[in-house]
Amino acid sequence: MPITVVRSLEKELTLKAKDFLLTMQEFFIFSMRAFFTLPKLKRYWRDFLDQAKICGTDSIPIVLVSAISIGSLLAIEVGNLLEEFGAKTMLGRSTSISVIRELGPLLMGLMLSARFGSRNGAELGAMKISEQIDALRAFGTDPIAKLIMPRLAAALVMFIPLTALSDFAGLQSAAFLAENYHRLDPGIFWNSVYPRLVPKDFVVGFLKAPVFAIIITLVSSYNGFIAKGGTAGVGRATIKGIVVSSGLVLIANFYVSKIVLENM
Repeated sequence: MPITVVRSLEKELTLKAKDFLLTMQEFFIFSMRAFFTLPKLKRYWRDFLDQAKICGTDSIPIVLVSAISIGSLLAIEVGNLLEEFGAKTMLGRSTSISVIRELGPLLMGLMLSARFGSRNGAELGAMKISEQIDALRAFGTDPIAKLIMPRLAAALVMFIPLTALSDFAGLQSAAFLAENYHRLDPGIFWNSVYPRLVPKDFVVGFLKAPVFAIIITLVSSYNGFIAKGGTAGVGRATIKGIVVSSGLVLIANFYVSKIVLENM
């Protein structure tokens, strides 16, 4: 390979590395400003309630659909596997661990990354392109406190009950399929769930909710906040926010489970 080509590649990689580090620095400052403005929540309580409705109440249908689907699928597939070993009575235990620890909060996070995250990116990106964010600064309003902090606070509050709802719907659908598909008595199903659940199971699942809330809100909002290039730029910022936040949700899901299960 010619030396000029190698040097060109090295220069390009160096520029990309510098851009990445600069982006990470800006994102860190953006995130810290969002957290530091949380004490101003009382001033923007109307914005908080609006965002709580968007990421909480309005997200219930998609959370229920995903939870019911995965609970039903687990009941069928795991039940078929356990039936081969004559351990069908353990279906409740197997399903409850999968739903409460992993699939309930994970699916909730991915669905909200697509729904709530895309709304953040598109809305803030449109405001950035139309210079509404600059107008807020001109009038002496901190756009981070006005636009980002209520979203972050609403996500931190609403993701926990949404996780509980996802767990409940998943277990109920699994119990329904266990009774009607595998002909398993409901008493046997639930008796293998409740006595065997330990605090660690709930800590693993519910600790993920605030972690996902922080990731989804800040990543999607930051990408919308720095959008440029007209309407096409808004689309790129929205897609990038969804992709990055979804990937980080999957990574965080693994590490939260690993850390909690190894230390409890």
